Amino acid sequence: MTEKLIDELLQEEMVSWRRDLHKHAESGFLEMRTASLVASRLAELGYPLQMAGEVMRADQRMGVPSQEVLETHYNWAQENGADPKWLPNFKDGMTGIVAVLETGRPGPVLAYRFDMDALDIQEELAEGHIPFDHGFQSVNADKMHACAHDGHTSIGLGFAKILIDNKDKLAGTIKLIFQPAEEGTRGAKSMVAAGVVDDVDVFIAMHLGTGVPTGEFVAGNAGFLATTKMDVVFKGTASHAGGKPEEGRNALMAASSAVLGLHGIPRHSAGASRVNVGVLNAGSGRNIIPATAHMKIETRGETSEINDYIRTQAFAVLEGAAAMYGVEVSTEVVGEAKSSIPSKELVESLHEVAQSSPYFTKTIDWSTDSAGSEDATYYMEQVKAHGGLATYCIVGSDLAAGHHNERFDFDETSMLSAVDVLYRSVLKLSKA
Repeated sequence: MTEKLIDELLQEEMVSWRRDLHKHAESGFLEMRTASLVASRLAELGYPLQMAGEVMRADQRMGVPSQEVLETHYNWAQENGADPKWLPNFKDGMTGIVAVLETGRPGPVLAYRFDMDALDIQEELAEGHIPFDHGFQSVNADKMHACAHDGHTSIGLGFAKILIDNKDKLAGTIKLIFQPAEEGTRGAKSMVAAGVVDDVDVFIAMHLGTGVPTGEFVAGNAGFLATTKMDVVFKGTASHAGGKPEEGRNALMAASSAVLGLHGIPRHSAGASRVNVGVLNAGSGRNIIPATAHMKIETRGETSEINDYIRTQAFAVLEGAAAMYGVEVSTEVVGEAKSSIPSKELVESLHEVAQSSPYFTKTIDWSTDSAGSEDATYYMEQVKAHGGLATYCIVGSDLAAGHHNERFDFDETSMLSAVDVLYRSVLKLSKA
């Protein structure tokens, strides 16, 4: 049997961390309690830390909650177990952390990304859902870890412990990036803009599940679509629908026309393209010309160029619909991600590493299965642009329900598998 390299008692610690994070779910840029506990744990292990404005560009964040929401949640974090020493660093939603391990021996700079945010979903509160049955369901209404980021954060902490415990076996520099606001593809851009991977030679991001069962590993996922998320507001003029309809400027009609126009954008011949209107809210009464309409839309493309095409067409449709009904339109980009292809050399190395792990019965080098969009692609493209290698790997995990589902849960044993393969990758790559 292949030699085991890590203490399996780590599994108990990671389960405890994961369940605490799941119970106290925090969505994008609100990961204040989470970040304070991550910082505290990393500091206890002996890592020097960079946080908040040191590793994020505030003006490059997208879809940031209002100041009122940030302040309200900060107070909640204070009252719900946040570490008081570290919490003030994250007060304004600057919740990113980078821990750096300098081994003191020459070697490359390796970076690993772990996302921390939950989703704006109401968790299922019923028997048969494991978090509910075991008492670690989310205490925050409409907030839930439904995409395994609680597991990813716990894996990052477990990985950090293994690295420290085995520092004398390693070379080079290892960076651990704990990122906010992956959901909605909102957080990575700000960390890349702050330069956190400018000196990185090898970058690896990972995800649990995504349709891959426990015991399997994918070394390189190339199925991510570039995307742009937009919030749109049409502003017209209210008027009495019976008495003075000609004085109104109907924002609802403009938005409705835009919906049809958006879904009518010609698709691109060079690859997959998507557009979707997920939300349309307008109007206040049956006898009032609607003065405002709010839309949430997204575009996607198999490549960044295809997404740019769909996005450009979408802006044209929105402006045209507004002009047709004599209303104003404003559009805010609240999330964005690129496309990125993993580096072949790194994929081959990870594939080889996973084959040496006792936790995997099947390893796959490449997958092009669509996995939605991921803002880890910002790091990947930045590292590759500087001559480095990058990949996005999948650690298989059996799921109770699909990602972003109110009954989502994952196989907690897969966290140990993830730490094992990441540690083996450091052993192989740090001395390259």
